[in-house]
Amino acid sequence: MINSVRIILFVSVVVLFSGCRFQKLLKSSDYDEKYAMALEFYNQKDYNRALQLMDQIVPIYKGTAKSQELEFMYAMSYFMQNDYILASYYFKRYYKNYPSSEQAEDALYYSAYCNYLDSPRSSLDQETTKAAIQEMKLFMVRFPESKQYVNAEIIVNELEAKLERKEYDIARQYYKMEDYNAAITAFQTYLKNYNDSDYREDVMFYVMKCYYDYALMSFSAKQEDRFTKSIGAYVDFVALYPESEYRKKADEMHAEASAYIGRDISVSDENEESDIDNKKEEENNNK
Repeated sequence: MINSVRIILFVSVVVLFSGCRFQKLLKSSDYDEKYAMALEFYNQKDYNRALQLMDQIVPIYKGTAKSQELEFMYAMSYFMQNDYILASYYFKRYYKNYPSSEQAEDALYYSAYCNYLDSPRSSLDQETTKAAIQEMKLFMVRFPESKQYVNAEIIVNELEAKLERKEYDIARQYYKMEDYNAAITAFQTYLKNYNDSDYREDVMFYVMKCYYDYALMSFSAKQEDRFTKSIGAYVDFVALYPESEYRKKADEMHAEASAYIGRDISVSDENEESDIDNKKEEENNNK
């Protein structure tokens, strides 16, 4: 029991003495000592103290032989403290200042990687995500032989999938708000931007459903045009996804839309109309 108390007291004295010594060092004008202690704290993974010292000496050593090493440690210390915004900023600055250094590759990678770690979920603003993609692609171009290249590729794909999900969710939100005109535009833009998307089947169904629901809410003068567009979207949807889980609902909407405008356009009808139009175009070209 007595030995335990002695040990605790000894550790407390050491910590207190160390803290006092560190506070004196912060107030000191001996920059060489601060530099040596910053290196020591950094190597001991005491990034908090290392940063406090480097805050003071990085500007002092700027332009000297020690500057390059200090600036990289400065950025890495922020990274190890999980301050990804500042870490990304200082890694980026390091890369700009020392593009030919041995650590330039790591600096550019970490600059992008910090933005990746700071990228929020898809429902929030995605500016950080876009920055991460841009910087990671730059890294891949500048360092195609890097050991981090494959990981960078995986990260870019993950972030681009997040942006894709963001656009899909925005379009769905317009639909839920019954802003069908905006939803149709958003869904159609999505199809252009993400032609091979995993959500393509869902999106094509929602284009048809938007036109259909939009028609139901419209004045009679607008209904025929919107029901007709719903039928056109149905034809496109069924042609690509004849066995879709949405097929039953799509067929029901198609039948009601067709009944309203007094005609039943099927996939084969659409193809026949397209053939007729093509023949007419050929005849006009031959005249």
